[in-house]
Amino acid sequence: MNASIVTKTATTSVTMTARRLLEVLEHAGATVFAVIDQAEAARSVGQDLRDTILVLFGNPAAGTPVMDAHPLAALDLPLRILLWDDDGTTRVSYLDPAAFGERYGVEPALLEKLNAVHAVSDALAAVSPVADSEG
Repeated sequence: MNASIVTKTATTSVTMTARRLLEVLEHAGATVFAVIDQAEAARSVGQDLRDTILVLFGNPAAGTPVMDAHPLAALDLPLRILLWDDDGTTRVSYLDPAAFGERYGVEPALLEKLNAVHAVSDALAAVSPVADSEG
């Protein structure tokens, strides 16, 4: 697996983890730009895909300085978290902001605010299975 990708385990279903992610992002004041249910898109063309939801989000106050200094960083911004089913286990995956430094030459000081993605994913990994009412 790619060392610049961080993957954690959530304790609820992909759907419930997505709901929790949206709550966490709202509470943090982040902007949610898109929620893409990739499994639903696959079903719409008659194909099967494990539960897979991609959430694009960010904080323009954090991302704009990065893109201003390094325009190609916009290829990886806004931030995104992928929630996916791994044989019954929900995984939470995202690009480590440190990879922006390596990929685009972004200075560590500019990456500081983007590192909030780690706390967001930690909040998802800490959710109790009792909260999963999908059963």
